[in-house]
Amino acid sequence: MTTADRAARANARTSADFPPAPEPLPYPVLDSHTHLDIVSAEGDDPVGQIAAAAAVGVDRLVQVGVDVASSRWGVELANTQRAVLATVALHPNEAPRLSDLDGALKSIEELAEDPRVRGIGETGLDFFRTGENGLSAQERSFRAHIGLAKRVGKPLVIHDRDAHADILRVLDDEGAPQTVVMHCFSGDAAFAAECCRRGFVLSFAGTVTFKNAPHLREAAALAPIGQVLVETDAPYLTPMPHRGRPNASYLIPLTVRALAEAKGVPLAEMCQAISANGDRIFGPW
Repeated sequence: MTTADRAARANARTSADFPPAPEPLPYPVLDSHTHLDIVSAEGDDPVGQIAAAAAVGVDRLVQVGVDVASSRWGVELANTQRAVLATVALHPNEAPRLSDLDGALKSIEELAEDPRVRGIGETGLDFFRTGENGLSAQERSFRAHIGLAKRVGKPLVIHDRDAHADILRVLDDEGAPQTVVMHCFSGDAAFAAECCRRGFVLSFAGTVTFKNAPHLREAAALAPIGQVLVETDAPYLTPMPHRGRPNASYLIPLTVRALAEAKGVPLAEMCQAISANGDRIFGPW
């Protein structure tokens, strides 16, 4: 899925205004996965979004690439905004659409060398939208990204939709990089336990606040606090009570509070752990 496609979907999905800002956090945290380029398409510029996030205690953002264009955009933003780091990759739904997958992978590899790029992703497998004919290209792209993450020594950020077992299969085949982040963790407690046993980091989005997602709160409860991150995946997956409205990094406090409650730890402790995890995984901003 291209950046333009994602922006069009976001705009078509909702015309509501951004929600009001929540109460600030007692200790600063990061948004480990956002799409500022798409949020901007919904009516606000990246600089404004960065400032709005900082005002509620979200002082670091990871801008995530989904194709060559968005990856390049993220690298450029990260080189002008010190609060932003970038990741670069081809989204799994993008790979089957490309007439020159190898050429696109080469472009991603070149972008990955930039010092402001701190991760390879989002890559992985998505069995929800891509039909059988596209799965081989998805897997080939995923394997190439795994190899790239190991070569450049940067974390692998994984998109996993309806593909838990196959994600683990491919990682086992290729050998997982030292750091693996399961973006927008969507599995149950059993899958969370398996990921944590392997040393993976679970990044929870606004879905952990949804009433129909007790499995995510169970997964968060059992994950070691040193293997937890928080994200928006903005402008998608807006946390309660604003589900259905556009998401942005300044809404992270709602998800952090839900995680603290699920884990039964004080909010400040949850914030400090998330912040330390982010610095350990992505390095200094």
